[in-house]
Amino acid sequence: MIFIAVKFVIRPERSARWLEDVEEFTRATREEPGNLFYEWSRSVDNEHEYVLLEAFADAAAGETHVNSEHFRAAMAWMPDAVAETPRIINVEVPGTDWSAMAEVQPRG
Repeated sequence: MIFIAVKFVIRPERSARWLEDVEEFTRATREEPGNLFYEWSRSVDNEHEYVLLEAFADAAAGETHVNSEHFRAAMAWMPDAVAETPRIINVEVPGTDWSAMAEVQPRG
């Protein structure tokens, strides 16, 4: 799968409503046939930073995503919302979902 992590630092005047701003883009991406997951989280260290974890079944699914109308639309307005260039990690990894962590198991 293609695994992507992106850190977005949002302008302070827009950060409180960021999840609303990306709601349609998130929904459309999650509906793509090759999308495995698309999850937003807010940093506990910086109230203006959001972290996106996303995965696609393969390179073709990732290409479909970046060529979609909803991706192009989001890329058109996002420069007005970000405070700095987002930072990204984009790697191909084996598997199709999260694996169980071996070192931590629930007790009893």
